[in-house]
Amino acid sequence: MGSRQVSASDLAGLLGPDALGRFGLPGRITVAGLGVSGISAARALAGLGARVTVVDNGDGDAHRARAAELAELGIEVRLGHLPDGARAGETLPEGTELVVTSPGWQPQSPLFLAAAEAGVDVVGDVEVAWRLRGAGAELRAARAAAAGATGDGGDTAPAGPAEWLAITGTNGKTTTTQMLASILKAAGLRTAAVGNIGTPIIDVVLGEQQYDVLAVELSSYQLHWAPSLRVHSAAVLNLAPDHLDWHGSMQAYAADKGRIYEGNTVACVYNVADKATEDLVVEADVEEGCRAIGFTLGAPGPSMLGVVDGILVDRAFVENRQKNAQELAEVKDVNPPAPHNIANALAAAALARAFGVAPRAVRDGLRDFRPDAHRVARVDEVASVVYVDDSKATNTHAAEASLASFDKVVWIAGGLAKGATFDELVQKSAERMRGAVLIGADRALIAEALARHAPEVPVVDLDRTDTGAMLAAVREAAALAEPGDTVLLAPACASMDMFANYNKRGDAFADAVRELAAENAADTA
Repeated sequence: MGSRQVSASDLAGLLGPDALGRFGLPGRITVAGLGVSGISAARALAGLGARVTVVDNGDGDAHRARAAELAELGIEVRLGHLPDGARAGETLPEGTELVVTSPGWQPQSPLFLAAAEAGVDVVGDVEVAWRLRGAGAELRAARAAAAGATGDGGDTAPAGPAEWLAITGTNGKTTTTQMLASILKAAGLRTAAVGNIGTPIIDVVLGEQQYDVLAVELSSYQLHWAPSLRVHSAAVLNLAPDHLDWHGSMQAYAADKGRIYEGNTVACVYNVADKATEDLVVEADVEEGCRAIGFTLGAPGPSMLGVVDGILVDRAFVENRQKNAQELAEVKDVNPPAPHNIANALAAAALARAFGVAPRAVRDGLRDFRPDAHRVARVDEVASVVYVDDSKATNTHAAEASLASFDKVVWIAGGLAKGATFDELVQKSAERMRGAVLIGADRALIAEALARHAPEVPVVDLDRTDTGAMLAAVREAAALAEPGDTVLLAPACASMDMFANYNKRGDAFADAVRELAAENAADTA
C-alpha cells in the first residue's frame, strides 16, 4: 500500500482532537471571502476540526459552485442576502470566536465592526499560516511515520517549520521575492515564493513538501491582519502613497508595512535612499542581536550592500566590515539592469546573506532569474522606437522608477488613481518626456499635473474605453516619438476601469505594438 496525499479532512486525525487549541485557534471560526485565500483557510481550519462558516456578499454562479464544494466538507457558506434581508458578508454569525479575513476586505467593513463590538479578533490568512507552522511540521512527521509503517518512507524524521524571509514595500515586492527564491534555490535550499504570490501560504505550510526557508511576499493588507508574525529577516523595499483609500492615511499605511520588522531575529533590511524604511526599523521591537542592514545603489558603508564600479558588493555579512567587502555579482547579472531592479536584487541578496547563503549562489540565482511579464518588458522596436510594457507600474512610485530607466520617453499613462496625486512624479520625470498619451478614468488628474509642471510636453487625451483604445494610444504615441525614443506603458494607476487586471492591460499594449509593427512592415515593403 503506497503513501497518499492527505486531504484537509484528515488533518485532525493526524494531529489529534486538540489541534486547534495547541496552535492558538478557537473552535468556531468565520472566514470572510470566498476567494482563493478564503477557500484555503476554510478547508484547512475545517480539517483541523473547527466549525467554519464562510460569508461573502457575492451570489453568482462561481460563488455557488465554490460553496457547493465547501459544503461537501461540512463547511457552511452564506452568500448574498440572508433571509432577514441583511447581507451575508456584513453579518457576524452567532457564536463566532475568530474571524479570518481575505486580504482586501476593508478594516471598516460592517462584519469587522460587529466583530469588534462582540470582542472577536480579526486576523488574515498569513496570521493563520504563521500559527500553523508547527502543525505543518507535525503533519509531515505523521505522514512520514505512516509512510514508514507501510514500507514507503525512510527513517529520517522531517525537519521543523521552515524559516520565513519576508518582503514588503510599495513596489518591487513580487520581483524581489522571486529573485530571493532563485538565489535560495541556487544555494541548494528547498524553498518557494509564497504569500501574496502563487500558492496560498496556508496550503504551503500544511503541505507535504518540506522546505528549509520560504521567500514570503506580504502586502500591507496581509500585514495589517498578522499581529503575531515574527520572521527570521525582513525587508521594506520602499514607501510611497498607495492604497490610502484602504488604510486611511499614509501614516497608517506605513505602520502596517512596518509590522514586517516586529520580532525579527537576524536582519531588518531597509532602503538607504528611502529614509522612511529606516525609520520603520528604528521603531521596530526586534530580538536582541537583530541587525539593521541597508541597501544602496551607491557605494555601501559598513552593514550595507551596494554597487561599486558595476559590482554588487556586501559590507554587511563579512568579517571586519569596516574595511572589507565581498563581491556578489555584476550589475549585468540583474535582469533587467534598470536602477530600481538593481535595488530589488540588493534587497534579495541581503536577505539571502542574512540566511547564510554564499556569494556565488547570489550571483547564480540572479543570473537564473527571469522576471514576470509586464515588468519593464521590451515588446518590440518599430521604426527605431522601442516599446516597453510596464503595466505592473500601478502607482506613481513604480511609474517614476520606470520612467527613470530611459532617456527620452513617450509616456502612456492613466487608469484608476486610487487617491494618488501626480505632481511629484511629473516634476521628477518631465525632462525625460517627449510626450504623453493619457487613457482611463482618472487621466484628467495626470493631465492637470502635466499642465502645471511640464507645459511644454505634448499631451494626447484619449477619451475612449472601447477595445480599440490601446491600439489608438499606441498609434498616438508612435506619432509623438522620435528615433531612439522609448514608448513606455507605465500607467501609474490601477487597470480595472478598462481592463480586468494589469496583465490584460499589458497584453493589450503588446498586441497593439505588434499590430503597429505589422502595419509599418507593410508600409515599407
